[in-house]
Amino acid sequence: MTAENTLMRACSVLFLFRALAAAEDEGQRASLEAQILRLIGDLAGKEPTRGFVILANGAAELASIARERGIDPRQIARVEQEGAIEGAVPLYAAGALAGILSADVESGILSAIATLASAALESAREIETLKTRNALLSEEQTQNGIVGGGAAMRRLLETIERLAPQDSTVLILGESGTGKEMVARALHRGSRRRDGPFVAINCAAISAALLESELFGHEKGAFTGAVEQKKGKLELAKGGTVFLDEIGELAPELQAKLLRVLQEREFERVGGTKTLSLDVRLIAATNRDLAAEVKRRAFREDLFHRLNVIALKTPPLRERREDIPDLARYFLARSSARCGRAVDAISPQAERQLLAYHWPGNVRELENVIERAVVLGASDEIQPEDLPESVLESAQPADLAGAYQSSVGGAKRDCIVRAWREASGDYKAAAAALGLHPNSLLRLVRTLGLRDLLKS
Repeated sequence: MTAENTLMRACSVLFLFRALAAAEDEGQRASLEAQILRLIGDLAGKEPTRGFVILANGAAELASIARERGIDPRQIARVEQEGAIEGAVPLYAAGALAGILSADVESGILSAIATLASAALESAREIETLKTRNALLSEEQTQNGIVGGGAAMRRLLETIERLAPQDSTVLILGESGTGKEMVARALHRGSRRRDGPFVAINCAAISAALLESELFGHEKGAFTGAVEQKKGKLELAKGGTVFLDEIGELAPELQAKLLRVLQEREFERVGGTKTLSLDVRLIAATNRDLAAEVKRRAFREDLFHRLNVIALKTPPLRERREDIPDLARYFLARSSARCGRAVDAISPQAERQLLAYHWPGNVRELENVIERAVVLGASDEIQPEDLPESVLESAQPADLAGAYQSSVGGAKRDCIVRAWREASGDYKAAAAALGLHPNSLLRLVRTLGLRDLLKS
């Protein structure tokens, strides 16, 4: 055999093992395995050799596949424990057991093939990891950190800093819109798993049937529409963090399956028999009182205790009003950049309105209010008239500043009514007389409750 032929066959070995690692169809895998054994026979100068190739993620999956294929478990156990034995060698990727190669050829040839195969598998896994992380990054909303320096947020951030390096399960409690996912991301960024993926799953947004497949993955043909194998989020998140949002909405049958996975630290794809190991940190969140849900038997008590290892509470915005100005300016900068508008300030009057509102929708509602003001505003500064009526109506004048704002509001009403009458109901002419944009005038009319008066 010439050096050129040897090099070509070595390249073929690399290519075939990479293809085998990426193959998801059983028929395709069987065809590639046959080609590998035929090529090993060519290199050994004999007919296609007898043997097998098993690729797996760790010893547990390796044993599971071997049992399915009827391969002598004693041979598998010996390779795991002793390394290379006569007729079989382990395959490694990044220092971890990735499979076994068995063929009836000389040990030197088999070891050389194993070296090439391990290089190919490591390369394939790196590519798969990059694909997975790119896919997950497309789902992940990037965040620049938690905004707010008030006492409540300082306490929360100190707790996050202590918990992040641990691998303990965390249950985040809090009202909707208080930033529970942001807290989960902060825990991930500060953990030893920070270089792994962060996978968020909203348990309330997906039906129970689809959520099972989303979590655990499924095999081809597992159910109608399963035209190919799909890896679940628990598998894709290997080495990273899984965030189960709205865990209180999880269906009872899935509660039982999740409990088993957390206890055994292993799972199977829907319709599959291969056992996959669980290597993730779990963070869950809910806006429900899970203890009360347990009492009324709407949530499993054993799962609650499994999740409630460490509980964190995100404070509602009404309990951290000192953070509202910073949050508003943060959202203003983001919305201005996203909408392409040069709005760079919030007027003192508008800020007072924001501080007086009770914010039932919490931080998420504040973000939406600021974005709305940026989109609808006519100046480079957010004014009270740019805010929704719900925010303005709830702000009652309770001090000197409030009384002042009320008097200013009365003066505005008088000026608008006079300009409207002088313009004979032409709102554009009235806006010009007042030095306002027509849209700003219409918002003022709505905000100040002047519609009926002006119609009459």
